[in-house]
Amino acid sequence: MVNHRICIAPMMNWTDRHERYFLRLITRHAVLYTEMLTTGAVLHGKRDELLGYDAAEHPLALQLGGSEPVALAQCARIVADRGYDEVNLNVGCPSDRVQAGRFGACLMGKPELVAECVAAMKAAVMVPVTVKMRIGIDDRDSYEALCYFVSCVAAAGCRSFIVHARKAWLQGLSPRQNRQIPPLRYDMVRRLKMDFPDLEIILNGGLKSLTQIAVQLQVLDGAMIGRAAYHNPYLLASVDRCFFGSTMPPLSRHQVVAAFLPYVEKQLSRNIPLSALTRHILGIFQGMPRAKAWRRYLSEHAHRRGAVVAVLEEAMRQVPACSHREALLDS
Repeated sequence: MVNHRICIAPMMNWTDRHERYFLRLITRHAVLYTEMLTTGAVLHGKRDELLGYDAAEHPLALQLGGSEPVALAQCARIVADRGYDEVNLNVGCPSDRVQAGRFGACLMGKPELVAECVAAMKAAVMVPVTVKMRIGIDDRDSYEALCYFVSCVAAAGCRSFIVHARKAWLQGLSPRQNRQIPPLRYDMVRRLKMDFPDLEIILNGGLKSLTQIAVQLQVLDGAMIGRAAYHNPYLLASVDRCFFGSTMPPLSRHQVVAAFLPYVEKQLSRNIPLSALTRHILGIFQGMPRAKAWRRYLSEHAHRRGAVVAVLEEAMRQVPACSHREALLDS
């Protein structure tokens, strides 16, 4: 069973396998999610490239985008056979491209279809099938509509709902604006948990500190962190201790980067450019003295043709080392 107490959100162009491996060096227990993959990509694309991951990334969930039950079931089976711990259905992305494919957030208006999709996926695999959703779309944003959606999908077998506590406007707002302009309604998500106590309700949206998360977890089952974890990954250093009961001390920032170096060497040997790896780790020294020097050095050198691990080693020397206690952020 996947423990969703703390999750890292699926983020397009960000949560690729390199980013996930890096984050796993900071937290051993938070659930990592892939970028969304469409059913068409999984069925017809280069599966080894799209679905590949390192064993160290577990617990690991793959997010699917689609709205056709048969195709989703086929993809879920492929994903489960690849060893993923969970299959997640995207019912929250409001981008024009996703809407054109008739999936993502527009499915919030089709609870019966989402139920069919979930039922088909559940019948195809033994791993958990979960749904990531919004609290509503456009003018379909009443609490009653939200409850009806959850009731329909839960009846199809979904027990875990990751709820972005904003509604989405399908027309007139960009994906970025849909993450910022509609107000956060944590109260609706908490109410959902009280009305559906047997379901696992995981909060997503606007979570930026572990203190803030701890308050929400007094009522809710889990929290999903998105951009805050990407821009300031060391935020996750206290997650295992605070939310999973771990007694193991976290690695310092320098130790995290040092532990990443063997992985970098391996990827470079596969002709992955250094910049594809370093772009994910620019924020590791966020809030520390000379963090800007670290970012500047990587930005100026990692993209150069033939850049090697020595670039990372030199970048680390731009930042003074500190103790675990000094390194830990908000816990």
